[in-house]
Amino acid sequence: MQRMLTETETQSYTETIAKRGFRFTKQRQEVYQALLEKRDHPTAIEVYSRVKARMPSISLATVYNCLETLTECGLAKHVNIDRAPSRYCPNLEEHGHFYCEGCGAVIDVPFKSKSHLEETWDIPKDSIVVHHEVAFRGYCPACAKQQPTESSQPETEANSQNQPQSQP
Repeated sequence: MQRMLTETETQSYTETIAKRGFRFTKQRQEVYQALLEKRDHPTAIEVYSRVKARMPSISLATVYNCLETLTECGLAKHVNIDRAPSRYCPNLEEHGHFYCEGCGAVIDVPFKSKSHLEETWDIPKDSIVVHHEVAFRGYCPACAKQQPTESSQPETEANSQNQPQSQP
């Protein structure tokens, strides 16, 4: 079931976009709604597919433009994974991302401590950080269950030499 933006939320987003000289058009509202409904870090094409169902007249170019505006206005963030298409994240809290090598899921990873960037990382003295990304790669819980463990790997000559030999 679709969660609609409340009047207060719509007013807040309208003000945020207006400060940058834009209007919160119906198209931008639908694109933003699609990001909020399912926080799975969709690509522009995935957002387009979701919005197209509700707004058949919207074009892919319009979705790209809306996503750029939302990002520029600080209502969404770009999430880049190597050379893959950009993904979009409406979570504006400080967080990192976990990329599952198995299923391709992108999962928000909140910081445990509310420390400042400079307290977590040894940033060179007198530097100014204007952007940072924290990313982890691995396997989500579902995919991790499908990965072979050390004990289930076939024995090779290298690890059989390290095993104690049983006496006959």
